[in-house]
Amino acid sequence: RRDTGQVLTPKAIVEPMIDWAIEQGPSRVVDAGCGSGRFALEVARRTDAQIVAVDTDPLATLLTRAGLAALPHDPVATVVNADYTQMVLSPHSGRTAFVGNPPYVRHHGLSASTKAWGHIASQRLGLRLSGLAGLHAYFFLATAIHANPGDVGCFVTSSEWLDVNYGEAVRRLLLDGLGGRSLHVMDPETLPFDGATTTATIACFEVGAKPDFLRMRSVGHTDELRPLSGGKRLGRNQLKEANRWTPLLRTVPAMPSGYVELGEICRVRRGQVTGSNGTWVVPPETSTRIPERYLFPSITRARELIDAGERLRLTDGLRQVIDLPVDLNELDPDELAGVEKFLDAARAIGVPDGYVARNRRAWWAVGLREPAPILATYMARRPPAFVRNHAGARHINVAHGIYPRQQLPEHIVDALAEALRNAASPHYGRTYAGG
Repeated sequence: RRDTGQVLTPKAIVEPMIDWAIEQGPSRVVDAGCGSGRFALEVARRTDAQIVAVDTDPLATLLTRAGLAALPHDPVATVVNADYTQMVLSPHSGRTAFVGNPPYVRHHGLSASTKAWGHIASQRLGLRLSGLAGLHAYFFLATAIHANPGDVGCFVTSSEWLDVNYGEAVRRLLLDGLGGRSLHVMDPETLPFDGATTTATIACFEVGAKPDFLRMRSVGHTDELRPLSGGKRLGRNQLKEANRWTPLLRTVPAMPSGYVELGEICRVRRGQVTGSNGTWVVPPETSTRIPERYLFPSITRARELIDAGERLRLTDGLRQVIDLPVDLNELDPDELAGVEKFLDAARAIGVPDGYVARNRRAWWAVGLREPAPILATYMARRPPAFVRNHAGARHINVAHGIYPRQQLPEHIVDALAEALRNAASPHYGRTYAGG
């Protein structure tokens, strides 16, 4: 289930979503990515609307058929074992409501054909879909294609698309095309899905509408979802200009007197993406054909910073990142022969063909940053750790490096790290997957 993004939707979310959908008076309801059929069954219990349930998983469609067959009446339902994004939905003269919990599959798990469909579909809609978008973004695109003006929709997804760059296509769709009516954003500390550490947002929309505003509200617990109404009115222009929507929900405290933002005194740089950790990251003391001067002890796991405490003093036990120069002519002939054998092995498994490698000056040159005086974790399911880097370790993209804009005495850098440990606030950040 994890690989296919199947996260079953609890009753406390299904019921208010179906409440809202039925209130819109649909004569047909499409359960997109039906899973075990929880949305379809809830519709069948309450209304005689035609039901179309769709899922790529044969077992899921069998479960949905069984559930519908077990009802005391015979609903008008069609259960289809197909890909919702690429299926052909039969014409319908009345209003259709699209409901569901689109699968949460990150871009790494999407096939080349799925990504190709997303590229074509987004172009058709006048959008640009990032290659980093997850499968739930594709479900919004597909709905915009399947639906007719006046149709409605209610999807529950992770909240990430509200704030990240690859969510821009979804945000634009809700402003122009899908006609966003309301967003109900679950508190990040609430984990509404059993067995899954993820955030949740319910999006309600009316296809083809261009409302002057969209309502957005924060919900502390699933018990507070019902009814899916109310919320802060946010104007279309305000939403268009914002590249992150979650901050629009909250009032950010004013900067305390006498304080400055970190960016005024430091540059903050995320560590380099290697493109293939299995190739470029090697355990300590590993024998390689790479000259030692191109092996850099590096932070490659957040746990290494968390366990270091306030100060990283030694690189013992850290894995090494291979960072070769762009110009291999600086190696002597014996060194170059060994490096070429290493690169031949990387070529054999397709490393140069990866997205990151293809977009570097030289596919073999990772391009590590200089050691940062302060290293910080992020997306580690805990508050960030700010660690003084006395060991001079490099870092890849599991951490951020904090570089003072001008030379600072050591005791000032120490004080800065301590201030960051004491002052970090969720009000100024974005939250993923429960924190």
